[in-house]
Amino acid sequence: MPDTLPHVSSAPLDVTLRSPASRNEAVGGGPAPLSQSLSTTHRATVLPRVEWKGERPRMVPIERERFEELQALGRGGMGEVVLLQDHDIERQVALKRLSESPGADHVLRFVEEIRTVGQLDHPNIVPVHDVGVDAQGRYYFVMKHLQGETLESIIARLRQGDPAAHARFPVPVRAQIFLGVLNAMAYAHRKGFIHRDLKPANIMVGAYGEVTVMDWGLARRVHGQDTVAHVAEPESPRDVRKSFFMKTQAGTLVGTPLYMSPEQARGQHESVDARSDTYSLTVLFDEFLFLGHYLQGRESLAEVLQGVESVTPPVMHLRSEHQRSVPSEYAWFLHKGFSKDPSQRYASANEMMAELQSIMDGHIQVRCERTLLKRGLHETLRRVDRYPGRIFAAGAAATALVAASLGHLMWTLLAG
Repeated sequence: MPDTLPHVSSAPLDVTLRSPASRNEAVGGGPAPLSQSLSTTHRATVLPRVEWKGERPRMVPIERERFEELQALGRGGMGEVVLLQDHDIERQVALKRLSESPGADHVLRFVEEIRTVGQLDHPNIVPVHDVGVDAQGRYYFVMKHLQGETLESIIARLRQGDPAAHARFPVPVRAQIFLGVLNAMAYAHRKGFIHRDLKPANIMVGAYGEVTVMDWGLARRVHGQDTVAHVAEPESPRDVRKSFFMKTQAGTLVGTPLYMSPEQARGQHESVDARSDTYSLTVLFDEFLFLGHYLQGRESLAEVLQGVESVTPPVMHLRSEHQRSVPSEYAWFLHKGFSKDPSQRYASANEMMAELQSIMDGHIQVRCERTLLKRGLHETLRRVDRYPGRIFAAGAAATALVAASLGHLMWTLLAG
């Protein structure tokens, strides 16, 4: 397939986008007919149908539109996602395409998203299969169709007290799901990319527990330059759960307000790095565990941004109206991630993943009375596995001593 995507430079935005037809004209020769210049969308199937005549197979050539549009899956500020049937491979795929007559900012952001995801080959990141231009001149890319539900939907069901959701997603399973998110982000951070829009709506959980991080539309390389001036400004000051990219007097505001790091909320574009992602990951995991957002009740953009700067959940707030007790070691894990000072946070998702895995393995740091008690119990259990004979002997001796003491006490009482 010819290169259908424009080259994106890291230089300041000063480009004039040409339509596919005008690109052909610029290369040499006159303007190509629209149907010819957009031939990448009129894709016919190439695989034959196999028919059996007795014991011999017969290949029957068939030609039909390879992709059949089935239904819309979602719509955003820049475009939409639709479900397709791939008649060659016989599978369903998702197609994300730009809206008609997109601005230069939208096209460049779309190109960046495709090329970012294309470089992130990881089981927990949705893969890109193909790119092209449709009959209306809109860029699109084809990706895996994810089946399941978003973390946002799961949290909503848990908050409503859905018994099936609570049975399927107890705290240990939630930690395991979050570990999958961290796995994806640790890989992205090692590759030099930051997501900048991590939130429950961008995490998909499949029927078998598979976890996928989606929507890399605001991702960029660490300390890289954004190629857009703005993409989607908030429609109202209450759109605090929606992603946007806009210019403010303080700087560039990128992401979703409720999940921004303090440096994102201040518009400090150059200060945003992997530690900003770890803050957003902390907010996400905190909401998944406690089933309530730490800025709950703040609805306007100004209120949320002020809260991001100043509010830190109390460490020992281990209960909520929707969730029974959360293990204290997880509360302390979140406490570090909520630090307003980036230097005091987890430096990367890889560091977060190592710490969480250690907690899940029973290695608990002593931070309070509860963690002290649990640390002691875990150490005792590990010693039972490592030295079963000694522990049994010590336990038997202790039991005998207690029995002897009780016997002496009973004799003394009876004798008296």
